[in-house]
Amino acid sequence: MNLASIIEGHPDDKAAILSRGKTTTYGVLRDQVAGLRGGLVALGLQPGDRVGIVAANNWYFVASYLAVLGIGAVAVPVNPASPLPEVTRELASIGARAVIAGPMAKGTLNALDRAALPVLEHVVACQGSEVPDAVLLEDLMLAQPVPMVDRLADDLAVLIFTSGTAGAPKAAMLTHGNLSSNLEQCQSHPGRAQVADDVTFAVLPFFHIFGLNVALGLTLAAGSTLLTIERFDPQSALEAVVNHGVTVISGAPTMWSAWASLPDAPADAFAKVRLATSGAARLAPETKLAMATRFSLDLTEGYGLTEASPVVASGHGLDAPAGSIGVPLPGLSVRLVDSDGQDALVGDAGEVWVRGPNVFIGYWNDPEATRSALTEDGWLRTGDIAVVDDDGFLFLVDRTKDLIIVSGFNVYPAEVEEVIVAHPSVDQVAVVGVPHPHSGEAVKAFVVVAPDASAEEDEIISYCEAHLARYKCPQKVMFVDEIPQNAAGKVLRKLLR
Repeated sequence: MNLASIIEGHPDDKAAILSRGKTTTYGVLRDQVAGLRGGLVALGLQPGDRVGIVAANNWYFVASYLAVLGIGAVAVPVNPASPLPEVTRELASIGARAVIAGPMAKGTLNALDRAALPVLEHVVACQGSEVPDAVLLEDLMLAQPVPMVDRLADDLAVLIFTSGTAGAPKAAMLTHGNLSSNLEQCQSHPGRAQVADDVTFAVLPFFHIFGLNVALGLTLAAGSTLLTIERFDPQSALEAVVNHGVTVISGAPTMWSAWASLPDAPADAFAKVRLATSGAARLAPETKLAMATRFSLDLTEGYGLTEASPVVASGHGLDAPAGSIGVPLPGLSVRLVDSDGQDALVGDAGEVWVRGPNVFIGYWNDPEATRSALTEDGWLRTGDIAVVDDDGFLFLVDRTKDLIIVSGFNVYPAEVEEVIVAHPSVDQVAVVGVPHPHSGEAVKAFVVVAPDASAEEDEIISYCEAHLARYKCPQKVMFVDEIPQNAAGKVLRKLLR
């Protein structure tokens, strides 16, 4: 098996990707990917090598991803908008031997610190990027094609950076079997299956598992058409939905909220959309209601996480009650476990545990975090709290950890605190998530200034922006005399909130 085989078997003349104003058919895509596989092999890349992909949602990402998987290497998607220190840190942590970048990553690659990446041998850039010592992607594609490498279900396919169920961001290990299983589970869920005639609106970033396996993976596996969107603007995005006859849209609540409040949007804008799902964060009831009343669109919720490849539950096709994330997908098991380690009763809250072939194999080079997330008998402890009603529908009610979710992206306080405390004027810091009307939550930092030092709010925020992706940076900094702690020295985040 090989996950990259999802593009095999579809008609040659069927549109596979609509990207940057160009249409790529499945026949052409297969030829391009086969040539790129040959080019990567000619560079000396081998099965198991980690290859970073720094690209936005476009043809460059899709072709690179499929080619990397196809030679048996491990794809490592990286946020192209991340600042250089974060990109370097992620590539170094997984020992990337090569990195492939799309147009948006030009500046990042030009400034890449090779000394911090001792095992990095190859930088592949697109035409016109003018990156020193880079190999051109377009040249690699002209190489003699090579066949796909056969992989076992347990062979590593992708490393996705996530905050996990606890601790600072780490790389979740997803196998060919994990990702393929979740595609099959989604296709088996009532009313959830995609078909060849579908056109998917792919704005969820491909460096995020929701975009990678739900938007990209499901679409190509079904032989549908993938409409890639690199930047979301509500008005132009709505025009794309209408002009391209989009039928499938998955997105975070912030996207749906933006559309729900867009003035003068035509009532029939989503007339061809048959499958609309929201995930990555809780959907506000008023957003769901607005999409229904303004556009007659039935917007359903789902639930998943990186470690589950990612979809665990979906409400589509089931007439799920408002606020519910639906029911578990076929082929996986879900338990709600109470504080005593027992199965919670109907209506009582419990931590969501998941088991199935879609559950990841652990975190890269982090056995302690892996043991915390996975039980000995294969259950994934999600850290999310839910209840189930008499009809079997699940409702999320809380999180057990301090994770902050900004527009569907995980932010762990420890990572932000580590950056802020490195500022020479900062003595102590604590970070929490606070409600935000557009992004669900926002990052807020409480800072104790070092003795005989001074600092400004904008200074701290700018410092963070130089070291972290923008969504991880605090929107507000409060200067305080002390950080509240308990007797054991643990920060009392609840008091800060």
